[in-house]
Amino acid sequence: MLQRKQTLWMLLAVICAVLTFWFSFYGGNVLVGTNGHVYMYLKAAPNIGFGKDSASAGSVLILIVTVIIIAGTLFNIFNFKARKKQLWLTIGLIVLSLLNLFLYWQASQPPHFVEGNYNIGALLSLVIPIFLFMAARGIRKDEKLVKSADRLR
Repeated sequence: MLQRKQTLWMLLAVICAVLTFWFSFYGGNVLVGTNGHVYMYLKAAPNIGFGKDSASAGSVLILIVTVIIIAGTLFNIFNFKARKKQLWLTIGLIVLSLLNLFLYWQASQPPHFVEGNYNIGALLSLVIPIFLFMAARGIRKDEKLVKSADRLR
């Protein structure tokens, strides 16, 4: 079992993805009706909204992608015997985490929010693909190490 640093990188990615349920990505004023503003937060967990104009309108897709990232990364941690499959799954999870960032960014734009600011959840969502990239690098190094050891036999 060669699983070394990449397990820690994937575990950190899972922790950051789980923390996006508690910490908001974006917080700001949402226009409700014609004259009212309500301060709402955009996080991975859906909020109780005010119809189609709420900030939670895009949260269901964000929730689904975040849960897939968490489940896929946890599965990937225990998939250490098939390193090629683990590497490709990690690359797929990197693409999904970048899609998650795009969905967050799209949901925080003016149709939903009139004004606001980015919160700690934005940083957590940003480091998930970085941690997964570091894990993919570690998996690749392990694969090279196994190939070189097989050559010596």
